This record gives sequence, structure tokens and C-alpha cells, in this order.
Amino acid sequence: MAKRDYYEILGVDKGADEKTMKSAFRKKAMDCHPDRHPDDAGAEARFKELNEAYGILSDSQKRAAYDRGGHSAFEQGGMGGGAGFQDFGDIFSQIFGGAAGGGGGGFADMFGGGGGRGQQVQRGSDLRYEMEISLEEAFAGKDIDIKVPIAEDCDRCEGIGAEPGASVETCGTCGGAGRVRTQQGFFTMERACSTCGGQGEYVSNPCKQCDGQGQTRVQTELDVSIPAGVEDGTRIRLSGQGDAAPRRGSTGNDQRGDLYVFVSVKPHDLFEREGPNLFCHAPVPMTVAALGGDIEIPTIDGGRSKIKIADGSQTGKRLRLRGKGMSVLRSSQRGDMYVELGVETPSKLNKRQREILEEFAEISGDESSPESANFFSKAKRFWDDLV
Repeated sequence: MAKRDYYEILGVDKGADEKTMKSAFRKKAMDCHPDRHPDDAGAEARFKELNEAYGILSDSQKRAAYDRGGHSAFEQGGMGGGAGFQDFGDIFSQIFGGAAGGGGGGFADMFGGGGGRGQQVQRGSDLRYEMEISLEEAFAGKDIDIKVPIAEDCDRCEGIGAEPGASVETCGTCGGAGRVRTQQGFFTMERACSTCGGQGEYVSNPCKQCDGQGQTRVQTELDVSIPAGVEDGTRIRLSGQGDAAPRRGSTGNDQRGDLYVFVSVKPHDLFEREGPNLFCHAPVPMTVAALGGDIEIPTIDGGRSKIKIADGSQTGKRLRLRGKGMSVLRSSQRGDMYVELGVETPSKLNKRQREILEEFAEISGDESSPESANFFSKAKRFWDDLV
């Protein structure tokens, strides 16, 4: 008898994402569980078929192989195929301490892995939050309020996943242990119970509000303290501010996950940053560069610094302002700011200005433009050598 299509068994489209498949599997597993159909001889076979389909499609490599070759990709041992590969994973896990990467799927994936009631601690998922701040905020530091959807116990079912009045039932296959043992030759193998997925229990009447998951997402406001001197790409950990641990199977030692805030710093119109130092390009009028003078430069703290331009300054000259750079993380020190000069040539001259410049050009000698004179002297020797 030909096997049914795995996507058809789960009732999802071929392009379904992991979340959609997991939700579909959960609903069907609740519906076709053998304990809910004690008089149906085919219930166990359908439940195993469902677990097999999810076990393949929840594994990215196996799913890709199935999409390419269908069921034939797992025949003759291909990809470690089906239940046999899962058996080997359990043996490997038992002997080498759970390092095997055997077949996935089932309730174990959804409730934080196998081990059922033998688990010591359940932990909620970690969360990631992306935050963008200005360079000024990175310099000064800031307390920012953020809103994050965090998983909390469902208030309708109080986290057990069952409708009010219903109960979480002990698995009849494993007696609530979550694991079963089988003997094969010299080996005694222990594996997650296929009936309850290693949980030791199941919900026969799932909560309508949380769809049997025991948790709902709640928009939570948190205060994040951005320290002065924070750099682009910094990760800030808020311990215990992630998802709550699932209530089912709770041991009393359960932990919330953490929230990780990833900080990015927006580009600035005036400054570029390299570690604690800042760099600023300052255009200087030709007359100031030639005669010398003072110009005013903005600083990251909102202040102003007056810098002296020496007469004869050229484009590219760099001036250093000590202690005018960024704050140094966890320190009272600051970096430096480097101002690079760019001599600006007038682009629009009136008649009188042009006359003055023409007169200046006539009376100027090599002494006023030594770099230019040196360049053309070398160019002349180069041309002479070609003759």
C-alpha cells in the first residue's frame, strides 16, 4: 500500500513554515490520539503515521530530501530514514549521553525536548529584540521603554493547556514516566514514549484560548538601560525577561528565558566613529587656509570647539581634539575627535574677486605653491627623459 503524502497527513501546504506545521501537528495529535479512540483499531496506526510525517518535515534536511525525492528518499537507508533512524538516535543518546542528532518531531519538540517527567528544570525560550539608537544616545546613554510580546501562562487554563473543568491525563502507555524501555538482544533501549511524546501526559480537551499550548503572548513593557559608550552590534541581556517556562510538567525549579536586546547605532550626518574616537570632515575657506584663522566645530556632547587653522594649511591635514570623542564603556574617560580639513575653492566669483585673484596669480612665485612647483618639476624631467 502506497504511503500518503506527508503534507497531506499534516494538512498543510508544501510551503508551510515551521510554526504552521507545529500547530497543525498539535491539533491533529490531540484529535487522533489512541487514548481518545479506544475502540478504533486504526487509531494507533494513524497516530504513528502523523508522528512519522512530522518527524520528517520538522527536520530541514529530511524535509529537503523528501521534497526532492518523496518517500523514495528514505528507502534503502537513505537519510537514515524513518523510525529506524530514530531508534538508532535513542541508542546513541543512551550510550553517549544524548549527543546524537537523531530524528526529530513529536511532542518532545514542542515542549522543550524529551525526558518527560524525569526533567529537572524546564526553561522558557529566549527572546531577541532589535533596537536602533542615535550616535548621541550611544554617547550619553539612555533608559528606553520597549514593548515585547512575551509568552505567559494562559489565564483561561492557568497554563495546563486544558479547557476549564478538563484535566491533563496520564499516558497509559508509559504510566506517566514519559519513556519506555525495550529489549533487543544485549541492548536495553530507553526512548521517549511515542504515545505522549515524552511528556508522560496529554490534554484530551485543549484550551480554546491558547489552543492547548498553555501559554499566550502578552505585550509587556520593559525598561532597557543603554550604557554610555555602547557600540553598534552590542548585545544587552535582560536575565529572566524572556518567555515563561511551560506549566505542564513543572517541577518548581522552572526558569524564564532571557531577553537579548541587540543595539544598532544609526549613521551620523557629521561624525564617523571608530571605537572611542570620532572623525569629522571640516570644509575650510581658501582664504582661511591660506592666511590662517579660527573655525568652530560641533562636538558630540552638543558643545562647540574653536580650532586654530595655521596659515598655509592643506586639504587632508588632521587636527586632534583630545577628550572630545565618544564615552568609553564602563569608564569616565572619552576618546578623541579628529578633524580633517578640506580646503574649499570659491566656485562663484564676482568681477572684483576675479581681478584680485588674477593679480595674485601674476605676482605669485613657486614659493607660494611649493607642492605644485615640485610636481611640475618632476613632470618636466619625466618628459625630457622620453626625448
